[in-house]
Amino acid sequence: MRAVAAAAGVSTSAVSQALNGTGRISAATRRRVVAAAGELGWSPSAAATALRSARTRTLALVVRRPTDVLGADPHFGELITGLESELSPRGYGLLLHLVADVAEESTLYERLVAEGRVDGAVLTDARVDDPRPPLLHSLGLPAVLLGGDPDEAGPVPRVGLGGQGAGVREAVAHLLSLGHRRIGYVAGPAELLHTRSRQAAFEAALGEAGLRPAAVVHTDFSEAAAVTATHETLAGADRPTALVFANDSMAVCGVGAALRAGLRVPADLSVVGYDDLPLGRWLHPRLTTVDQQVREVGAAAARALLARLGEAGVVPAPPTGRPRLLVRDSTGPC
Repeated sequence: MRAVAAAAGVSTSAVSQALNGTGRISAATRRRVVAAAGELGWSPSAAATALRSARTRTLALVVRRPTDVLGADPHFGELITGLESELSPRGYGLLLHLVADVAEESTLYERLVAEGRVDGAVLTDARVDDPRPPLLHSLGLPAVLLGGDPDEAGPVPRVGLGGQGAGVREAVAHLLSLGHRRIGYVAGPAELLHTRSRQAAFEAALGEAGLRPAAVVHTDFSEAAAVTATHETLAGADRPTALVFANDSMAVCGVGAALRAGLRVPADLSVVGYDDLPLGRWLHPRLTTVDQQVREVGAAAARALLARLGEAGVVPAPPTGRPRLLVRDSTGPC
C-alpha cells in the first residue's frame, strides 16, 4: 500500500478507500490509485480485508436435496448463475452446502455463525411453518428467503415472482382449450409453499371448469420419482390425457416414460413443465412450460441480501412480471 500510495501521490488511507470503495475519494484520485496498483501488480489481501472489517464476503446457499437430485436438476444451476451475476462483480463468494433434513440445516447455520464463516445466507424452498427464518433472525445472520409471497412480512425478506399459481392456471386453461378433460398433476413435496400454492391453483382452475384432477402425485423431485409418478398416473384404463409437472426436469423424465410406454407426445399425452430451463427447449418435442425467471429471481435475491449487508450502491430491486406459460410442442389437441 505504501508503494501504491507513493506512486499515486496519495496517502495509504486514500489507497484503502479508493480500492475498497469507501470514503470520499474523487473519481480522479480513484483512477490514479487503480492505475498505480495495476502498474505495480498489487491487489488488497482478501484475508486481511476480512480480518479488518469482520466481513468474509462469503454468502451461504444451503440446499436440502440429495446429491443425485441436485445433480439432475438444472434449476439450481440457473439460480446460482443469477446469484453470481450480482455477487461476483462485488467480490462476494458463494458457499454451497447440501443437507438432508431440517435438523442438519439448522445445525449448519449455527456452526457457520459460530465460526464466522459467512456474512449472510440465501434460503431456498420456503416451507409451511418454516423454522429457518426465526432461527437465522435469532442468530443475527442476514438472510433472504426464496419462495412464498414476496409481500408477506416476516423476520427474513422473501424474494420471488408473485402469483405462483398464475402460471399453473394458464397451463390448465391452455389444456382445456385443447379439449383435455382428464388432467393430472405431478407435484413436489407437500410441505413446500410453492407446491401448495400451485396445487391449489391447479385444482381451482379445474373446479371452475366443473372438473376434478385426474391424478395428483407428490414426489421428491428426483428422476426416479418422476418416472414412477408418470407410470402410476398412466396405468389405469381412464388415464389422463395431459400431465402438468412441478418442474422441467421431471417433465422431461415424464416425456421419456410416456414414450417408453408406447404413447406419443403430444398425440396421446400432452405434457407441461415448470421453470423454462434450457433442456426443455432442446427436447423433442420442445417442452411447453411455465417461465418463472429463475436467473432473474437469483439476481434479485443477491441484490436484496447485499442491500441488507449495507453494500454501497446496491438497490434491492425485485424481479418483475409473473410466471407465464410458454406454449411449444409437447401439448396438442386431446
